[in-house]
Amino acid sequence: MIILRIVVNGLIMAGELAAVVGVAAFGFHYPFLFAAVTAGLSFLLGLRLEVARLRYELPFYFGGLIKRGTIITALIGSFEATFKGVLAGIAALFTFAGTNMDRLYWVAILFAVCVYLGASVLRLLSIRAEALPMRWGYFRLAPALGLLFSAGLALLGAAHLLPAASVADIGWEIIFKMPAVPSIEQVSELLFQIKQAFDDFIVTVLSVALDESLARLIGIVVSVNVLSGFVSALYASLIAAGVRQAEEALL
Repeated sequence: MIILRIVVNGLIMAGELAAVVGVAAFGFHYPFLFAAVTAGLSFLLGLRLEVARLRYELPFYFGGLIKRGTIITALIGSFEATFKGVLAGIAALFTFAGTNMDRLYWVAILFAVCVYLGASVLRLLSIRAEALPMRWGYFRLAPALGLLFSAGLALLGAAHLLPAASVADIGWEIIFKMPAVPSIEQVSELLFQIKQAFDDFIVTVLSVALDESLARLIGIVVSVNVLSGFVSALYASLIAAGVRQAEEALL
């Protein structure tokens, strides 16, 4: 019986890893479809979760003026779910779309690490504190995973595994290499270079008044790369919820 539990647990862990790798590979090979699926999943899941949250939150702020299940709750929840869905889709697209395959390869690995760590944290919280993976992951995990992703990109840049572009390089690219009607991949690659250059500029400016290590830490926090947390948290929540369901059913 113990051996059977060990085997089943190993299969569940293998399935979790396969799901994480599959999501990262999906984004790497099919960035546009991945962005569309991400936006759709975020909207559909958020529609249910946002409305459920507002049923308890709005009466807390407005007393008896707003009742649970009213149409205003559904409207506000739909708006917030739509906004987060669009944001997640855009973040997913600009995370994986591009023309530099070496950069996208490292981005996919970093994204997979973030999703796996997020799913592991949600599983631990579910076991130790009976947290609901979908709810906690959807509402609370995105900032942490976004910061982790931003820090990972900073480390990859410091290790020279990601291309560093100066303002002069970006200007040369725009003037002499960018076609009159660029593709989304080309725009995404250019935006990544602009983001990297802007992050470096922020660190340089802050280093004038602060310690360089503190300046780099602040640069990680204010980077646009933090928005990717909306994407990684979504898939971490789905994977963690699936793992917990499998564990409760089979173990």
